[in-house]
Amino acid sequence: MHIAFLTPEYPHPRIQRAAGIGTSIKNLAIALSRKQIQVTVFVYSQSEDVVVEDQGVTLHLIKHKTYRIGGWFLYRKHINRYINTVVKKQHIDVIEAPDWTGITSFMKFKIPVVIRLHGSDTYFCELEGRTQKKKNFYFEKNALIKADHILSVSAFTAKKTASLFGIKNTITTIHNGVDVSMFTPDHSKMIPKTILYFGTIIRKKGVLALAEAFNKVIAEEPSARLTFIGKDVTDAKTGTSTIQLLQSILTKEALAQVTFIAQIPYHEVANAIRSAHVVCLPSYAEAFPMTWLEAMALEKAMVTSDIGWAKELMIDGKTGYITHPDDTHKLANAIVMLLQDIDLSKTLGVQARKQILAHFTQDQIAEKNNVFYKNLIAK
Repeated sequence: MHIAFLTPEYPHPRIQRAAGIGTSIKNLAIALSRKQIQVTVFVYSQSEDVVVEDQGVTLHLIKHKTYRIGGWFLYRKHINRYINTVVKKQHIDVIEAPDWTGITSFMKFKIPVVIRLHGSDTYFCELEGRTQKKKNFYFEKNALIKADHILSVSAFTAKKTASLFGIKNTITTIHNGVDVSMFTPDHSKMIPKTILYFGTIIRKKGVLALAEAFNKVIAEEPSARLTFIGKDVTDAKTGTSTIQLLQSILTKEALAQVTFIAQIPYHEVANAIRSAHVVCLPSYAEAFPMTWLEAMALEKAMVTSDIGWAKELMIDGKTGYITHPDDTHKLANAIVMLLQDIDLSKTLGVQARKQILAHFTQDQIAEKNNVFYKNLIAK
């Protein structure tokens, strides 16, 4: 069996961008290759054309091309031609792409195409209450309609996406998984009274709500410290830096206890999480976030949002606490409770890892994908 993935991102030193989708694809690709399944990953919009090997996975970096007119169409056709050539030479059985931007719209393959719902632009616009460009909706719907099969990383995302696009076909849910051998706990590194947010610093991730909650936390725990790790993004509503917005929300006392760190290499993320007392990720819009899986695998007490996908992973009061980001009083109270009771935070963290070990290890998830693809190819 030979499976291919098409993606705009993937964690690798020669690849320009890596985020949640890329991380989940890499985890799955490596886990499948360990099962003696041949895996090829096509990464588009790169700075060079090159083929590299990475932990048993073959990566094809496809250089971005610009055109005087119709670039959105012509570059897709270029990607399509390149992949079809490799498909024929390497006898690839099936190709998978994410729903974001509907990249496979207007592409044609002689093998089955699977779209995995990591969260489309349409999906995130709906969750955020943001206006979407009509062409993005069209591309994403066209790609989904043409797909032979649709997978989703959460049941919530599957149901919401089906409603938004009017999809009647069955959508199979296979959650994301995490490499528990890479994300192993070490409580000796934990620094008391520290709170960590990691991920893109953007409104939809609930960072503004976290800033408001931290003002309340500081009133009760003046020694508490909050660290934001991630790339600053221009805020869609105000056109200003999101970090600047955070700084304007934070009180003078709270701001003095906040640290902003730009993106760090992926291999350093685990140590950053290990050093935190509490991890707070109060996002408004996710599909099934890798950040949550990684923090739970590291036995961290979590405070997260309670929207849709959250209840497929978190168990309120057992693996951490969940609340709507808008309820900043409840958010703050949960954080303070954990900061003031280290034993409680450790207990919740242990339960969080048990939840991962029971249901969301990369080996378990890879086997579910293996079965899905074997059945698909057999048909």
